[in-house]
Amino acid sequence: MTSRWLRRLGWIFLVLLLAALVALIVWEPFTARSYGPPEPSALGREYRAEILRDEFGVPHIYGETDADVAYGVAVAHAEDDFFTLQDVIAMTRGRYGAIAGEEGAQIDFAYHLLDARGTADRHYGSVPADTRALFEAYAAGLNRYAAEHPSELKLANLFPVNGKDVATGFALRQPFFFGLNNVIAPLVAGEQLRPEYGPRTAPVSADPGTPIGAAARERFAVHPDEEIASAQSRSPLALPLPMGEDGALSGSNAFAIAPEKSGDGVTRLVSNAHQPWRGGVSWYELVVESGEGWHFAGANFPGSPFPFLGHNENLGWTNTVNRPDMVDVYKLILNNNGTKYRVDGEWLPLVEDSFVLPVRFGPFVIPISRTVYRSIHGPVIKNDRGAFAIRYGGMDQLGQLDAYYRLNKAADLEEWESIIARMDIPSTNFIYGDADGNIAYIYNAAIPDRLKGADWRGILPGDDSALIWDGPVDYAAIPKYVNPASGWLFNANNTPFSAAGPGSDLDPSSVPPEMGVELKSTNRARRAARLMAAARIIDRATLEAIKYDTAYDREGYVARMLDEIAALELTRDPALREAQRLLGTWDLGADNVARADALALLLLRDFMSAEYQNGKWPDARTELAEAADHLRRHFGRLDPPMSQLLRLRQGDVDLPLDGGSDTLRASTSWDVHEDGRLSVRHGDSFVMFMEWPASGPVRSQSIQPFGSATTRPGSIHYNDQSTLFVQHRLKPVHFWRRDALANAASRKVVTGQ
Repeated sequence: MTSRWLRRLGWIFLVLLLAALVALIVWEPFTARSYGPPEPSALGREYRAEILRDEFGVPHIYGETDADVAYGVAVAHAEDDFFTLQDVIAMTRGRYGAIAGEEGAQIDFAYHLLDARGTADRHYGSVPADTRALFEAYAAGLNRYAAEHPSELKLANLFPVNGKDVATGFALRQPFFFGLNNVIAPLVAGEQLRPEYGPRTAPVSADPGTPIGAAARERFAVHPDEEIASAQSRSPLALPLPMGEDGALSGSNAFAIAPEKSGDGVTRLVSNAHQPWRGGVSWYELVVESGEGWHFAGANFPGSPFPFLGHNENLGWTNTVNRPDMVDVYKLILNNNGTKYRVDGEWLPLVEDSFVLPVRFGPFVIPISRTVYRSIHGPVIKNDRGAFAIRYGGMDQLGQLDAYYRLNKAADLEEWESIIARMDIPSTNFIYGDADGNIAYIYNAAIPDRLKGADWRGILPGDDSALIWDGPVDYAAIPKYVNPASGWLFNANNTPFSAAGPGSDLDPSSVPPEMGVELKSTNRARRAARLMAAARIIDRATLEAIKYDTAYDREGYVARMLDEIAALELTRDPALREAQRLLGTWDLGADNVARADALALLLLRDFMSAEYQNGKWPDARTELAEAADHLRRHFGRLDPPMSQLLRLRQGDVDLPLDGGSDTLRASTSWDVHEDGRLSVRHGDSFVMFMEWPASGPVRSQSIQPFGSATTRPGSIHYNDQSTLFVQHRLKPVHFWRRDALANAASRKVVTGQ
């Protein structure tokens, strides 16, 4: 009898276990929330777009209306990279953890903490109707592709989507471009906040009144060209960072040359973005043209119905990441049970929001419960140190949706600047050029309009409402250059007070310290400033030489690293002494010429990271030993050509690269493969040269590391630009329809609702 019941119990247990396992496999799609149909104005709307692909597979999308074109943008991008587009859509639903596991759950946590969906719910309806029409059309294009290709779907019940879903992605991702993650991450992990700019003698503690870097020289962020290496490994949900597969924030270089400086009367603008080469913030090149006057060539990120940079017939712009102080942290005073916080002597309820994060582990999706909080300041994070509220520039607004669209269609500098002046795009430098010969650099940032005299460098008291600012500073207050006397402008993720050369640069004292405008430089910026100032004429050849410069100046972390390694006493370690001597011969280049280039490439990155992130300074002997060991182990020598070490790899393409971390020719981040080679994954990405001659139409050329179909190994455009890319060559941009038709490899019309 007993054995019979044990067998029955065993079967019951087995059935329950199997049911539980099945539930862990299938529960997530059934519980996923649907956010409803498109706007009523989009229901029943028939879209029609022509997709013409040129010899490199770049889509040229034509339509009678702007909405038709946006529909075609979605279809074309899905044809090339539906894999990544699904990730982006999952982020807008708080479901990325069901695809990407723990890393995706970090982003889903940010989705809830920042109330990205709530922002869209509150403000999408106030976005102008023609802009909303683009988002609804783009969503319809994604839905069309998903319905026609069910075998490609990663996650059930992810489609259909609507325009508000797409808009939510903008609300989620934009704050991370100015380093919000570097405030959130340590607070979630219960760790100390750390500064970025300026030397520090000790880490920063999260206590009221302690400096945390909210002033001009000190902020929380990482250097734009560096991977984030903070709390990700220490707390499972410590790094909510929707920035691409390698966790790297964008860097970038940009150059603008006025016609009087160019030598041939041509206005030139160079977009040299540094982004991950794959993932949610990798560039996608396209040309759009509609019967309603929208005509633009450039690139966007997955999840956008319009380009973010490039040019129309009359003007163009590019962007680089800037790092003003956009974030303030407040320590709240809670009541005994932690349900209320005090402001101006009044106790206010702390808003609580509980949710379930789906986290994939193999075939199973595990539900993990989490709770976030909100106060009138903004999102609130509780840890062992207390409760901390975060307030940041551009919080709870969607104005950027309309601003980017209007910029695409701007006709001249006055109209273009009036759109920037709305301060709807929370952050990012804009470098501009146009057919009238104007050049400009706008240090665009919705910097908080802070109370003068308060200690904005510290953790602020949360009980004083006077410290809760409302909105950004006036546009007139932010640094900007329009047609400087030098005739040139640049930015390489450096202070805006080095941009136009001696006699034209702005004075740092022109900006009050509470705005927190960065004063830091980069090697790229020092090189660009020096090379451009030295050139009497910056013609096309000179500009190309500057953009592809691979040298380091012996300043900052470079000088300190070289001095410390040279000072090592290594007489008892002849093998390491050999590496020391080799490094002593280095010519400060990353051009595959000097014998020491490969050794220097391996060494520099950790030292650069320590300086730009204010991290622990590396031990010179340890770093030298590790770099030397890597080269000897994989190449059998200390001095292999750098071209054998640094590679561009995609499918069957395996090509040599030049440049390094923090050179104008940027090869910033890489994966170390089993053969010891460094496969670059972040650096020079979308490069575009734009030119407006004194007479004649705009012309442009561009290049990307791989091709237009980076996740389609079977496509001929999977890596067909790679050879040109490593050779510093560009391909034509067929901006005008007649040129696109003359170089068309395919044409088709797509329709749908």
